[in-house]
Amino acid sequence: QVQLVESGGGLVQPGGSLRLSCVVSGTTFSLNALGWFRQAPGKQRESVATITVARMTKYLDSVKGRFTISRDNSKKTVYLQMNSLKPEDTAVYYCAADNYWGRYDYWGQGTQVTVSS
Repeated sequence: QVQLVESGGGLVQPGGSLRLSCVVSGTTFSLNALGWFRQAPGKQRESVATITVARMTKYLDSVKGRFTISRDNSKKTVYLQMNSLKPEDTAVYYCAADNYWGRYDYWGQGTQVTVSS
């Protein structure tokens, strides 16, 4: 059974930083592409950042230069470092793992990130 457990969300002031972590179990982690997604109230879920097995990354335009996705295969963990946070980054953030073939089938429970003064 594949499980993903996120942590690291919270309340932060504009301009602040947070680091999200997601521990993955029940899969051959090194073979999974991984991603962070977010959903704000009243909006559709969007892809924030993804990282492939070869560690190629892709980012949502609005977070480029501010967010960094990384993975530690030895710890079966994917991270999202978020700097220079803005109120519009407020959302529930989800990590996801693919099914080895590019489809994100496995999801965490989500962690709330709120950026507010």
